[in-house]
Amino acid sequence: MFKKILIANRGEIACRVIKTARRMGIKTVAVYSDADARAPHVEMADEAVHIGASPASESYLIAEKIIQACKDTGAEAVHPGYGFLSERTSFAEALEKANIAFIGPPVGAIAAMGDKIESKKLAMEAGVNVVPGFVGEIDSTDHAVEISNGIGYPVMMKASAGGGGKGMRLAYSEKDVRENFESVKREGLASFGDDRVFIEKFIESPRHIEIQILGDKHGNILYLNERECSIQRRHQKVVEEAPSPFVTPKMRKAMGEQCVALARAVGYYSAGTVELIVSGADTTGEGFYFLEMNTRLQVEHPVTECITGLDLVEQMIRVAYGEKLAFTQDDVKINGWAVENRVYAEDPYRGFLPSTGRLVRYRPPAEADNVRVDDGVYEGSEISMFYDPMIAKLITWGQTREQAIDKQITALDRFEIDGIGHNIDFLSALMQHDRFRSGNITTGFIAEEFPEGFTGAAANEVLSRRLAAIAGVLATVDAARAAQIEGRLNGPEEPSTSWVVTLDGVERQIEIAGDAVTVDGVPTVVDAPYVPGQRLVEAVVDGETLSLRVERRRTGWRFTARGASHSLRVLTPRVAALSHHMIEKIPPDLSRFLLCPMPGLVTAIHVEAGAKVEAGQPLAVVEAMKMENILRAEKAGTVKAVAATAGDSLAVDAVILEFE
Repeated sequence: MFKKILIANRGEIACRVIKTARRMGIKTVAVYSDADARAPHVEMADEAVHIGASPASESYLIAEKIIQACKDTGAEAVHPGYGFLSERTSFAEALEKANIAFIGPPVGAIAAMGDKIESKKLAMEAGVNVVPGFVGEIDSTDHAVEISNGIGYPVMMKASAGGGGKGMRLAYSEKDVRENFESVKREGLASFGDDRVFIEKFIESPRHIEIQILGDKHGNILYLNERECSIQRRHQKVVEEAPSPFVTPKMRKAMGEQCVALARAVGYYSAGTVELIVSGADTTGEGFYFLEMNTRLQVEHPVTECITGLDLVEQMIRVAYGEKLAFTQDDVKINGWAVENRVYAEDPYRGFLPSTGRLVRYRPPAEADNVRVDDGVYEGSEISMFYDPMIAKLITWGQTREQAIDKQITALDRFEIDGIGHNIDFLSALMQHDRFRSGNITTGFIAEEFPEGFTGAAANEVLSRRLAAIAGVLATVDAARAAQIEGRLNGPEEPSTSWVVTLDGVERQIEIAGDAVTVDGVPTVVDAPYVPGQRLVEAVVDGETLSLRVERRRTGWRFTARGASHSLRVLTPRVAALSHHMIEKIPPDLSRFLLCPMPGLVTAIHVEAGAKVEAGQPLAVVEAMKMENILRAEKAGTVKAVAATAGDSLAVDAVILEFE
């Protein structure tokens, strides 16, 4: 077995590989950029080598620096993780030339599957179902329109070398094609160095199912069941689960065998994933089509590990060393259900805009009771603009799908993240959504269920009463502590045990008498151990556990639980009565400004002062995380002033345009 391996990656996947290598008794080498000098993967590894400046193009994407680090440290093999150089044939070839093992598939397979156009041709030859579309190079926008009209709308335009949701646009009409084709080309060139685009039919009610493949160098290739990855936003996966609630045993076998045939056609070994698009409207189970093959470890691999009991990183290392797979297809079982949520540095309350900055507080839930957290950050880490905004992956396992989902809800409530925007509330709302829990999901789920954006999961009557009861208990504890302060002019003050709690405009009368709590006169059993200043409260209300993050506010509390943040005003009855006479402060009207929705680079301004604009008209383009964001007019109007120019780097809420 290898004595030492180098991980050519960063963040959570680097930490993930190091954990398995350590368990196998293999020493590890980390590489890091300026931005990652104090990152957890650097601390975890046995050795670490600095490879350049913060931008990936000056560090993690330079193969020569990785190879030199191997030579300097004596690393015998490289695990590429995902992203960066993981699917670069030139990198695998350079390693081979330097006599360093690549913990991944053969160069020929990477090349064949890395080009979406060529991979579709190979899939067709291997007898794999493929989506109707144009397989070839597209010369111009007019050519793209001609092809799209021939296929029939809707169509999907994709960068040939794309991935991770970049370089993809859905077109419902010729107008959409003309408006977005060049944008797809630019994103493909900026992110992957390849501006080729292909177009295919968009499958209605689509589900995204993928098959995990594992092969060795001795001709053995297996499929390790499927993963459901239909919950996506802008083609970026958010929730993954294994197995799929849609796939039948017959369908699983057909999918698996086709994917193995494709892998065998390119001489595949190591771990890989064949992504399929499945028609949710086709109950026969035959409406599945090849999308692409990812010749690497997937972000969502933990859910497959949970239901099969296999460590995919370990298998990749063993295969790279030349070992045979120690099990057969018949040994691959499905044990229970696993769900993974991706915790991103993005603000769902502001249209999921990227969030950067320091993790002032980071406390993930404890890894117990089949709860797993894969992360590569720590309290104080910087979430920078240079890399992917994923903070962590939360994986839960249960005997049933419902158990795994419920564990997600509980664990998400126990996350503590401060300093940046994050999507914890949104993920919890997804887990509680009736349609998600039913399994009736498609890739359009988020757009369909949250058409006006995300405003937080609504609190039902039961949850509202419980939050009010907890607020009363916490207020009583705070009041009792305040009463102990000495030196008051009027002597010690008797702490209040009666409270008026206002949540979502509804006032509730809370009475505390020892351990007895009543909400609007109804007895409620509350056990909420709390010390003033505590940030996470584990309460039991009427026999049910409720974890909530708490923040003291001037007139009450801010509770975050069950997919939303709730502002609770907690006042004594006397103060509550007087508060009704207070004048409400009205926030300023900012509707006459176009504000920058995220920290980013202005790449284009489409209007000038005095221009008249119509609703939906593109006004400016802001690039963030290598994604172009078109800012459009919300209503008709006239531009009074232009405050920004192309090339400006703007902070969030910076003024771009002012309207009359």
